[in-house]
Formats: sequence, C-alpha cells, structure tokens
Amino acid sequence: MPIPPTDPPGDPLLEEALAALDEGDLDRALRAARRGAARARKAGPPALLADFLWVEGAALDDLFECTEALRVLDEALALEPDHLDARLERGRALFERCRFEEARAEAEAVLDRSPDEAWAHQQLGLLAERRGDEREAARRFKRARALDPQAFPAPVTVSRDQFQAIAEAEFVAIPEAVRRHLANVPITVEDLPTDEDLLACDPPLSPGSLGLFRGAPYGQKGGSDAWSQLPSAIVLFQRNLERAVTTREALEEEVHVTLVHEIGHFLGLDEEELAARGLE
Repeated sequence: MPIPPTDPPGDPLLEEALAALDEGDLDRALRAARRGAARARKAGPPALLADFLWVEGAALDDLFECTEALRVLDEALALEPDHLDARLERGRALFERCRFEEARAEAEAVLDRSPDEAWAHQQLGLLAERRGDEREAARRFKRARALDPQAFPAPVTVSRDQFQAIAEAEFVAIPEAVRRHLANVPITVEDLPTDEDLLACDPPLSPGSLGLFRGAPYGQKGGSDAWSQLPSAIVLFQRNLERAVTTREALEEEVHVTLVHEIGHFLGLDEEELAARGLE
C-alpha cells in the first residue's frame, strides 16, 4: 500500500501519478512519474523532481521492486533531505529488503520531524514485533491506529487453537484430488516469518508474507536454493494474516486463498502462474 502524501500536490502530472498509484494502476503511475521527472530535470525545481521520484519509488515498492525503489528514493532525498514522504517510502523499501535497523532509523527520523506520522509508528511497531518487544509493538500499533484508523484498523485476533481450527477447516474445503498429494506435507502455523525464511532467497521474502511453502515441489528433488533442501511443509503466518483483514469471515477467506497459493507452489507453479489463476 502506498504511503499517502503529507501535503497535496499542485502539479497536474503529479496529481495524475498519485491518483493512479491510489487506484493501484502501477504502470500508469510509473509512466506519469517518469514523464514528470524527465520534465522536472529540464525545467522544474528540485522539490518537484523529488516529488516525482518519490511517487516512482512508491510504485516500485508496490511492485516489490524495492532495490530499484531505493535507488530512486535516494535520489529524491539527495535533492530534498527533508522530504518526509520519500523518507517514509524509503523505510518501507528497507523493511521489505529486510534491512531492519536501517528501516528503524528512517522511521525514527520521520518522527523526529513529524511525531504524529501514523505510518512511521506502524513501521516501528512491525520492527518491534520482529524483535520480540511485544510491549513496544502494541504501543506503536495503538498509536498508529489512533492517528489513522482507516489505514490501520484493528486486526482480527484469535487464539492459536482457533486459528489452527480455521486452517484445518479451509484445508478440508480444498478438493480431495488436490489434498491427497499433501498427505506427507504438514500445514503449520507460526507468528511471523523467521530471518532464515526471509533470507533464504534473493531478493528476500517480504516480512509481510502471509504464507510460505518450504521444500521442493511435488515430484522434484531438492534444488540449489535453501528452501528446497528442507522437508516439504506449508506455513501460515498468523499475525500477518490477522493484520490483513478486519473480520473473522475475511480471515477465513484469506487463510483459504493463502493455503491454495502455497499448495500451488508445492505443485510447482511459480508466482506468474499463480497470478494468472487469480492466486497472487
């Protein structure tokens, strides 16, 4: 999700890029941002160029092209070091690339200038949660929710037993012709992806991932990547799934979709093939 601007744009092309970003039309957002950046390099003030670079970086983040996003956002901040939107977006890209201490520094730098920036509090909450600092995480999440309840609604929270019951029910709902291939593939529940999970591939797995298939696909021997050397298993990440929804019914649906997605990986489908089937 793109971080919304702290100030309204004044340039029509910038407004177009932001509108496309908000609508999820990332290709259009990129085109508009890059056209605007090219124009601003020739005639615009540095602040306007920084704005276009920030929107380009946000679109790239949404496309999980976070390394390229960091390059663009670094250019924006070289032009305008106090561009808080670009700094927030840079922190998001760093988080996605599992550069957690750098992401923490960016969020804290934003709060030094803007103490009521909800997105920075949420970022620090996610980082505290990964460190196991539950008290700090709860404080940051509560503050983010109070500042921007629309962006950060209260998550659905259930006990581990209740969550496992949901997972079992959604697994049973999968056709038996598929389930029979999973007889020796356990489905487990963990709070969050481990560092080992995140760094087992390049680029890293997103810390916000909802699920993961570990091991080699069905009928294949282990490959060269770290995951393929592990016994086959499907993992659901409870906290990320709870945070992705606002109702119990939506949680059940998200668990089902995530299970089917990871079963797809077990059956050998890649991300593009899953997206083509509506399971991205």
